[in-house]
Amino acid sequence: MLNDRKALALLIEHGPLTKNELARRSGLSKPTAAEMVRRLEEAELISVDGEQTGRRGPAAVTYGVRADREVGVAIDVTPSVVRSVVVDVTGREYPVHAEPLIANGTSAGVVLQNAIDAASAAAGVLSSAITAVSVGIQAAVDPRTDELLYNDFMPGWPRQRVRSSLSEELGVDVVIENDANLAAVAERSLGGGADVSSFALLWIGEGLGVAVDIGGRIHRGATGGAGEIGYLAASPHMHAADSGELVQDLVAAAVLVDLARDHGLSVDGYPELLALLGSDLAASPRLADLLDDLAPRVGTAMLPLVAVLDPELVVLAGPTGSFAGVPLAQRVERWMADNTRWSPRVATALVDDAPVLRGARLVLLDTVRAAILDSVAALGT
Repeated sequence: MLNDRKALALLIEHGPLTKNELARRSGLSKPTAAEMVRRLEEAELISVDGEQTGRRGPAAVTYGVRADREVGVAIDVTPSVVRSVVVDVTGREYPVHAEPLIANGTSAGVVLQNAIDAASAAAGVLSSAITAVSVGIQAAVDPRTDELLYNDFMPGWPRQRVRSSLSEELGVDVVIENDANLAAVAERSLGGGADVSSFALLWIGEGLGVAVDIGGRIHRGATGGAGEIGYLAASPHMHAADSGELVQDLVAAAVLVDLARDHGLSVDGYPELLALLGSDLAASPRLADLLDDLAPRVGTAMLPLVAVLDPELVVLAGPTGSFAGVPLAQRVERWMADNTRWSPRVATALVDDAPVLRGARLVLLDTVRAAILDSVAALGT
C-alpha cells in the first residue's frame, strides 16, 4: 500500500487536494489516484473537504486528512503553571490552556489528565479521543531505564518507570522531554536555529540547562543528561563562589534577585526582576550595570559547552535570557571574545512565547502524523 501512504503523506504536507492534483503530485495515473482516494476514504483516513471553484467546468471535490483520527495534547509543566494544547495531524492551531499548579506535589497522572481535559475542552474535542501526549518538564528521562533524572522541582512524579507508568495510567502514549530540548526544537524550526549547522541553547531561569542541536537533531546523550551543566561543581574562582557550589548558582533566579539588590535595584522576587530586565536600559544605569555583571556569569557558565562543542551559535533562552534580550547577548558575546579563547556568536531566542510548549507541539505533530501514516499498512490486511 505504498501508493496509499504516498497519497496520505501528500495530503498531510499540502492540505486538501483533488484527485487530479494527487495524481499530478504523486506521478501516478488519474485512475490510480482515484483508487487511492477510494481506499483512504473507506478507511476513514480522509474525507471530502470542499470543492475547488474558479475554474472552467464543474467544481472538483477536494479531499483532506481527517483531523480526528490521530489527536494528541502537548503539555508544558513548570513548578508554577501547566500549559496544554491539542495537536492534530493537520497542524491546525488550537487554543492554549494555562492553569496554575497550585499544589506542587500533586500526582503526575492527575496533573497530566487535568491538562488533557482542559486542552480538549478548549479545542472542542473529546478527551477520550486523545491518543498521545508530549510533555515538557524540568528534568530528563533515561531512555535505557525509564528513570526520571535531574528532577529538583518534580515532587509527585514517579522516579522509576516514569514514561511507562504514566502511559498505563492515562491510557495514551506519553513522550517526556526536557524543557530546554523542546525549546531548542522550536528554535530550530521557528527561530534563529533554522539557518545554522549547529547551535547550543542556554536556558536560564529558576536553574540552568542546555540543549545541543547538531545538524537538526537534539543530542540527548546516553542517559538523557546531555547539557545538564548546571550540576557541575563551581570552581573557587567562579562568580558562584559567594552564592553557591554549582555552576547553575552563577545565574539561578534567586541569585539574580540578590545580585539586582546589590546593584541598588528594588525587586521583591524573580517575576519583578524579569519585568525590570525588559525595560529601557537608557532609563536605568543600574540595570545596565546589572547586565554588565551578569554577562561574565553567563559566559562562565557557557564555557564547558563552548569548549567541547564549539557551536556556530549560542542562543540565550528561558525567562532571564528572553527578558534580558539583545543587550545581554551582546555583552556575553563581547565578554567571551575578550576573556576566553572562544568567540561564538551569541543571540537571544527568537521563539520567546511559550517555547517549550511550541517544541512539544512540534514533537507531537511528528508523532501523530507518523501514527496515521503507519495505519495505512492495515489497509492491506
